[in-house]
Amino acid sequence: MLTQRFKMTYPQFFEKIPTIKLQDELASFLGAFEDGIIEFSYLDIVKSAGHSCPTVLGAYLMTKEGLKALYENELPKRGQIIVEFKETQNIGVAGVIGNVIMNITGAATTNGFKGISGKFDRNHLMKFEQDINGASVRFTRVDTQQSVDVFYDASSIKAHEDMNFLMQKSFQGSASKEEKIEFGKLWQQRVEDISNNISEVIKVNLL
Repeated sequence: MLTQRFKMTYPQFFEKIPTIKLQDELASFLGAFEDGIIEFSYLDIVKSAGHSCPTVLGAYLMTKEGLKALYENELPKRGQIIVEFKETQNIGVAGVIGNVIMNITGAATTNGFKGISGKFDRNHLMKFEQDINGASVRFTRVDTQQSVDVFYDASSIKAHEDMNFLMQKSFQGSASKEEKIEFGKLWQQRVEDISNNISEVIKVNLL
């Protein structure tokens, strides 16, 4: 059977990264989730992005830590969170980070859900080219206008010394099957190392 031949397998640390739980009034209204409670895992985001890397993980962790600071003991309100970036959408990895955060928060630029009878509009909640004091991303509650700046820097978490060498061999087409597999393992090892050092790579400033 196809389900047996093509089984999805992935690094187990994906499941060790804490999930992000939110409440979405639209999901409740349309009966998708009871009380609108939605829970995202890192695995969910990896499936959506199609890969796991320091950028995808960073976007996930920034959202997790930013919303935790912004809402404290409340459930974050999906679709009621403004997300701002200093970069333009097509520069560097801003678009990639934006896609991850859009999946979790529901915030969109002009291509999101346009609402029902004037409610649940998700557009214009994600903004680029904003003055956010050098932060990687700023989250703002629509209801209270409280904001939090989040900074992400994983440069202190070094990759294995063989990773770049194996990457180059793979790009050049000279890597063996075993070397390609080893490269993937070393790549994900750095992602896992970052996930184990959240307090080192993420800084949060409540405004």
